[in-house]
Amino acid sequence: MNYIQNKIKTGLLLLVASATVISSCNKEPEQFPVTPTTPPSGITIGATIETTDNLFSKLVAKSGYSALLKDNTKTFTVFVPTDAAMQQFINAISGGMVPIGAPAAVYEGFIAANIPAASAAGIVGYNIVPQKVVMANLATTFPNLQYPSILNPAPQLSALLRLTTFPSKRNGNYVNNIPLGGADIMASNGVIQHTLAVVAPPQQYLYDRINADTELTYLKAAIARADSGTAAPGFLKGALLNIGANLTVFAPTDAAFQATLTGAIYQALVNMGVPAATALLQATTLASTPAVFSEPTLFPVLTAEKIKGIVVYHVLGSRAFTNNFATTATNYPTLLNGGIPLHPGVNATATFTGPFVSSLSVKGLGNATAASVLINPTPAPGGTSDQHYLNGVLHKINQLLLPQ
Repeated sequence: MNYIQNKIKTGLLLLVASATVISSCNKEPEQFPVTPTTPPSGITIGATIETTDNLFSKLVAKSGYSALLKDNTKTFTVFVPTDAAMQQFINAISGGMVPIGAPAAVYEGFIAANIPAASAAGIVGYNIVPQKVVMANLATTFPNLQYPSILNPAPQLSALLRLTTFPSKRNGNYVNNIPLGGADIMASNGVIQHTLAVVAPPQQYLYDRINADTELTYLKAAIARADSGTAAPGFLKGALLNIGANLTVFAPTDAAFQATLTGAIYQALVNMGVPAATALLQATTLASTPAVFSEPTLFPVLTAEKIKGIVVYHVLGSRAFTNNFATTATNYPTLLNGGIPLHPGVNATATFTGPFVSSLSVKGLGNATAASVLINPTPAPGGTSDQHYLNGVLHKINQLLLPQ
């Protein structure tokens, strides 16, 4: 299932425990009236989980949050994976050693023996929001609102740091890109939202992915070329490493960059009077590596300003998972709108199969045809769509988006 691939990683549990990353919220979360004057009576979230969600309750117990979730003086929303979702999660992180459908005692034994308490606290803490989020009350407008969790991965830096979640009810009920299997289950101290997969906290920055991905070397070089023309060094790179940013990056693959650059250089050479055959050979050679962006002879054409304009046209100033886009062609502003407010942005259309996006097209104003987001083919780490990071989401696309 596509939504799992970005959430289940073999090294996740140990990495969460290291607590080397931080997050913040750059938009006020929507507030709902809550808070009675006296503590409510009835079954708490913690007690409900213990009686209805066996495997997650074991993770909660190991996390140390059991008492907190039974406190009737506080209000929470908890995103609780179903037992089936927990089975998939444990199967993945065990490398298949714990088969799906094994007796409950096998899963419980794995949690007890193989998931450190700090790792359990990281996962559970990311799924606890310290306010009541009722899906029925959420607006369907774009973009998502942010709801800080209680997870502070670096309290030594600041007591206010929190990783954030992104509930939405566009095209269905989701948290981030995970569909809900049951929404608005009320308890005396808040609400439970059942999820169809474990919602794992992000661990890296957007630029970390771009820097390490062997299919995004042209994008990395384009960012460097764009930054070479700014007074403040590393402007775009800095944004992609900024914990306060909240972005969506449509990341063209190397093949996408090569195709566009080869055509553009070829046309420029032909316009200069170079014979077509020679121009094609030269253009193919020049565009064959990311060094095309640092080739001095091309600086008059591939200016830092132009490359910056193209790069920022691939970035939305809000976090959008594939399930957040409309099923009809809709324009979305990009960072280019900061300099050109009237630009229509990019045009995107999502196609769903059940609760999952089976295709997402994105078209630039200057493109004859739309690019396609490369939807994850398998539940493997380092996927191609809905890649969730500390400061945003990344989707690989198969064509460069042109703003004009």
